[in-house]
Amino acid sequence: MKLALIGYGKMGKMLERLAPEYGFEVTLILDIHNNVNGSGFTAENFRDVHAAIEFTAPDAAVANLEKLAVLRVPTVAGTTGWFGQLDHVRQLFENNHAGLVYSPNYSIGVNIFQRIVTEAAVWMQQQPAYEAWAWELHHSAKKDAPSGTLLKLVEGMRAAGYHNHVDVASNRAGAVPGTHEIGFDSAADTITLRHTARSREGFARGALHAAKWIAANKGVHEFSEILFSSEPQS
Repeated sequence: MKLALIGYGKMGKMLERLAPEYGFEVTLILDIHNNVNGSGFTAENFRDVHAAIEFTAPDAAVANLEKLAVLRVPTVAGTTGWFGQLDHVRQLFENNHAGLVYSPNYSIGVNIFQRIVTEAAVWMQQQPAYEAWAWELHHSAKKDAPSGTLLKLVEGMRAAGYHNHVDVASNRAGAVPGTHEIGFDSAADTITLRHTARSREGFARGALHAAKWIAANKGVHEFSEILFSSEPQS
């Protein structure tokens, strides 16, 4: 299968290196050098492309996704910080009958961590003696704060019925790939749940897993829907 990469920073280079393991050949790369004002988004460039992965910056992502939707390219949206326009992007892909996968985090471990946090929230809602916090740390180049992943973790707690206050904090420093922590504290003890990424490889592998899936499917999907779609049904 032929894969297009939109953005060629550290993530793009890692995606290119890992792509053959997922049955992909990278045949198109668009970055700031060959995609001025979106000039690289042509039908000819994408004629034989089976899927595209977009990893750029929040201020460029929506315009890129709009063009991919019009070209009807099955797409994995890897950039974060643009989800305030998710409804708009979703509508474009649906109107053009194109496939899209989006997520604040493509790490398989983080998506499992989300489920652990949600389950903990169900139990902790019944314990008013505990107060909660949510914290994340990322490299200094990350633009959005709090991270989309941390916001999703807190949203998952709310959806599970946790309505107590959650104190949210972020830090940006160094080259940290990403750490997310949810904690509950009382006078008697502390419960801490933490996920720490060792490198960007987990994100890249998740994005490639999503690209392989969306190349053969339709519709707009959050990554966790795909990741857990083969679970046994209760």
